[in-house]
Order: sequence, then C-alpha cells, then structure tokens
Amino acid sequence: MLTGGCYCRAVRYEIHSSPFYTTLCHCATCRKVSAAPAVAWFSVSRGGLSWVQGTPKTFESSPGVLRTFCGDCGTPLTYAKVDSADSVDVSTCSLDEPADVPPASHTWCRHRLPWDNTMDGLPEYPEAG
Repeated sequence: MLTGGCYCRAVRYEIHSSPFYTTLCHCATCRKVSAAPAVAWFSVSRGGLSWVQGTPKTFESSPGVLRTFCGDCGTPLTYAKVDSADSVDVSTCSLDEPADVPPASHTWCRHRLPWDNTMDGLPEYPEAG
C-alpha cells in the first residue's frame, strides 16, 4: 500500500493497486498548475485510490481533464481524463515516500523549457509516451 496527501495533511489518500506509467511530465499545463518545470506522475486503477481524510477540490484544467488539489494548501494531487474510467494519475511527490515510485520516462518533451536540461538517460517522448 502507498500513502500520501497534501502538504498541510488536510487531505490524505491510500493506494491499494500497483503503480504503472510512471513519468515526468513537461507539458505547459502541468507546469502552470504546479509552478514547477515538470511534474512526476504515476497511474493507478481508479478503484485502487481511496481518499481517507478530507476531500480534495476539483477543477477542469482542459476539456475533459479533471485535476484535484488541496483547497487549503494547494498541493496538486491527481489528474484524470473524464473518458478514462479505468485509471487516475497521482502526483508522485504527494506520496509520503515519493522515492518508492521513480519515473521511467519523460513525456511532453516538446514543451520542455529550454533551460531544463535534465539528462538522466530515461526515454523521452515529444508527447504522451
């Protein structure tokens, strides 16, 4: 089981399924909502994610994409496509132990900032991998 939540601990979750599709996303939307040059995400089955404390706020960041975050401290928590009932992406650094789920690739590299020259040898994809 993986556990995590927001910075202020108002919202907490548990994950009871195996993570897959672990990536570091460089898209402009992820950058803007996180105020960071890239965001680490991993996917889990929707049924494998349980909110165990508090309720995150939700907003539509682009058509058909819902993101959740803590309404108190602002920590980004999840990303989900409305038409994808099977999985949800969780922000890796909202985990209590983010080192347990390292990224396996870089996605949306065509949006990578020119000064972000992370060269870690992981596969890189111009869009979703």
